[in-house]
Amino acid sequence: MLQLAIPNKGALSEDAVLLLKEAGYKCTRYGRELIVSDRANEIDFVFLRPRDIAIYVGNGILPLGITGRDLAIDSNAEVAELQALNFGKSSFRYAIPQEKELRPEEFGALRIATSYAEVVRKDLARRGIRNPTIVKLDGAVEISVQLGVADVIADVVESGRTLQEAGLKVVGEPLLQSEAILIGRNRNVAEQPEVRRLLARLRGILLARTYAMVEYDIPRQQLEAACAITPGIESPTISPLSNPDWVAVKAMILQREVNHIMDELYDIGARGIIVNDIRSCRI
Repeated sequence: MLQLAIPNKGALSEDAVLLLKEAGYKCTRYGRELIVSDRANEIDFVFLRPRDIAIYVGNGILPLGITGRDLAIDSNAEVAELQALNFGKSSFRYAIPQEKELRPEEFGALRIATSYAEVVRKDLARRGIRNPTIVKLDGAVEISVQLGVADVIADVVESGRTLQEAGLKVVGEPLLQSEAILIGRNRNVAEQPEVRRLLARLRGILLARTYAMVEYDIPRQQLEAACAITPGIESPTISPLSNPDWVAVKAMILQREVNHIMDELYDIGARGIIVNDIRSCRI
């Protein structure tokens, strides 16, 4: 049986379970089970702390895991990123007091508070700073400067509002753009048939989430213009209607362009425009 580690709690866990369920796997826990077996698909799902998953995979205890890119890097485990999963996205940034003017290259003599010591250490090493003073905290990193524990922080930044309330501002480019990823102990594991099947299913779901299916009726004289708006992947599907002056068209379109495309189609005379989500697809 293939074994896959997934986070045992939090948003990463919820989104990972949802993705796997959409891919046809049974991985729902009904209590606090550590392992859920999907016999039909010959896979065991092992629920672990997100920070521990890369360590289990890197040490060869488990062949695969889903965790955050930031957590994988911070673990210092030797793992291979097999697939980005497009959820759990975050930006990891430095922040300094608002009245200061500093660049990350000038942090050498400063105390840096963070929950991700290895991420910071590797970034500063890339900038030529060796042996930085890192204050390892488990949370509430942004308050550390006010309390005199640190001079700079490195943390996940979303809107930046929490930093502003703490009298801080972002400085420099992101250390890391993180998201949930599927990891393996090495890239060779992706060649195993059961792992290839898992990857194909996940990629099918991820691809489907970026597309939608549009269907509409259009006058024949406007068909060329309509096909230019919705060219599909290879070409749109065109079907005759009982009215010989009209045809039905069906094509895949990008989710982010749905409303714009509907506007354009309606403007050139398309009617009965319907957009449906796609559960999975392989192109």
